[in-house]
Amino acid sequence: MEQKKGTYKNLNDVPDTTWDKLSKKSFYFGHQSVGYNILDGVRDIMKDYPEIKLKIVESTDPAALTSGVLAHSRVGKNTQPETKINDFSRYIEGGIGKKADAAALKFCYVDILANADPEKLFAEYESEIEKIRNTFPNLTIIHFTAPLTTLQTGPKAWVKKIIGRSLGGAKENINRHTYNELLRAKYQGKEPILDIAKIESTNSDGTRYSFEVDGKTYYSLVPEYTSDGGHLNEIGRKKVAEQLILLLANL
Repeated sequence: MEQKKGTYKNLNDVPDTTWDKLSKKSFYFGHQSVGYNILDGVRDIMKDYPEIKLKIVESTDPAALTSGVLAHSRVGKNTQPETKINDFSRYIEGGIGKKADAAALKFCYVDILANADPEKLFAEYESEIEKIRNTFPNLTIIHFTAPLTTLQTGPKAWVKKIIGRSLGGAKENINRHTYNELLRAKYQGKEPILDIAKIESTNSDGTRYSFEVDGKTYYSLVPEYTSDGGHLNEIGRKKVAEQLILLLANL
């Protein structure tokens, strides 16, 4: 997880004064289904840490962006990431850009499939973010890497490995990796990044869930973090949510 300011790496290290400052800020988050998983994880964590006072509100109404509000909404259509960029921009320009302290757009794993053009998608995202930044210089943009999926397993996967065929999910995760590397190269160390892909591919012991194609290493979702290969279960959502809350606290 990249952090714009601050040094807190564990929720237990965050002082009450920082949680108090967080309760006076407002945020907007545009997403689809995995976003709901992450927000459920935020709710899970707030049950354990009552000092985190964020009110989660589903709304695109700028009036909802009061102190301590994490506003969110669906944006666009799955498999059509350009519609998500357009909706996000429209909501920001519709008033959220003047009210929120920070905002983020998250793509879904289905937005970057085997036939995707990750370079083109990143160029479209980067261009729109630059327009938003120029219009709303006081708005902090939080960049999210694209989430991953698990790789195919079982007897069919074993046969594919023997005959040298690509496992289900490999091409998709390679394209997501390409997009994520472009995002990291552009914003790492300059603007806040929630590296969902890194969190999702990191085991509880700190090792990465990876695979190789043509001598290059790529990453996939840890099976322990999902029940369907893409959406986050209680374990996975809390992993991502914890890093999101720390990122917000460090802004």
